[in-house]
Amino acid sequence: MRSYHQYCSVARALDIVGERWTLLIVRELMTRGACRYTDLRAGLPGIATNLLAARLRELEAAGVVEREEAPPPIATTLFRLTPRGLELRPVLEALGRWGFPLMREADDEDAFRAQWLKLPVRIFLSDSSPGEPPATIQIRAGSESAVIEVADGAVTTRLGTEPSPDASLAGPPQLVMAVLSGRMSPEAAEEQGLRREGSPSVLARVLPSGKAGVIADLAVDDGGEDLQAGDAVAADRGGIFGQDREVG
Repeated sequence: MRSYHQYCSVARALDIVGERWTLLIVRELMTRGACRYTDLRAGLPGIATNLLAARLRELEAAGVVEREEAPPPIATTLFRLTPRGLELRPVLEALGRWGFPLMREADDEDAFRAQWLKLPVRIFLSDSSPGEPPATIQIRAGSESAVIEVADGAVTTRLGTEPSPDASLAGPPQLVMAVLSGRMSPEAAEEQGLRREGSPSVLARVLPSGKAGVIADLAVDDGGEDLQAGDAVAADRGGIFGQDREVG
């Protein structure tokens, strides 16, 4: 592991997590929980297997990642974040918020994974009608599927499909992200190819409105006012990764 050789806490932190792919490995373990090596690699398209193995060894040596031998019927090695690794949660949350203005453009070669929906769901969505019955929204972003569950004031995500969702959105990840972030209305997205089915009221119950939904479309000279509004929304929900769950 290379070092900046600077007596500075930022430099010392970057000695551990500043290498290419390292924080994305942390992202996968943060969003998915304990992972097999093959599952972890599947969530990191483009990484070479020898580089992933090297990064995991470095993170283990730094006390960020640990491995365990799962008993039968799994009977394989699982990787998970240590308590020290979990302390990187606010770092990822801050990077996620900072990076949303960069999501306006997408390259045809950009990969997408369903677990990456957790970030915009936690930042932008909220249950505006907590007294209403629980509801589910099926999301299909490209070939990836996830389910947004709304109940008792909480909005959570899980991987997979729902047999009878109350509403659904399907289309390219860029359009799905635009709707979830509030940068584009479902109606405008439909004109560009988004497919929407089910109850409009269920979607309206969770989709952002007002300044809470404009982070993804900020200009550089906005002075940060809207970012602060979005930060407050995320903080009210306990952080991006704090209470989401996955069933995969």
